[in-house]
Amino acid sequence: MMKNVINWFEIYTSDFNRAKQFYKDVFKCDLIDIPMNSDRHSQMQYALFRKNENKFDLNGALVKIDEAKPGIGGTLVYFATEEITAELGRVETAGGKIIRPKLDLGEFGFIALIQDTETNLIGLRSEK
Repeated sequence: MMKNVINWFEIYTSDFNRAKQFYKDVFKCDLIDIPMNSDRHSQMQYALFRKNENKFDLNGALVKIDEAKPGIGGTLVYFATEEITAELGRVETAGGKIIRPKLDLGEFGFIALIQDTETNLIGLRSEK
């Protein structure tokens, strides 16, 4: 059995609560706040993704920390979706923006690009 090469991601935020609400609304998933107790991380906010309604594992977190800023130009993460159209339909209502609509990649499935409320560029990918 092959494992995914990418096993964790962090999406950086400037408005932590706004970002959490965006991801909850678009992906219908829960996020769990993880308290950061050390003095070194006193300004850090961290929330882990839980499985969404489609039961996809989202192995990562939303993070607010002074050392890393959100925005286009960083790492591009693609979220697996059952069918991209559903998530795309919730993006603008949740405060995001559709950057590239659903694109057919033939035998490799479909992708789309969206911008979250923190100006991060993220991808969506589905088989159909």
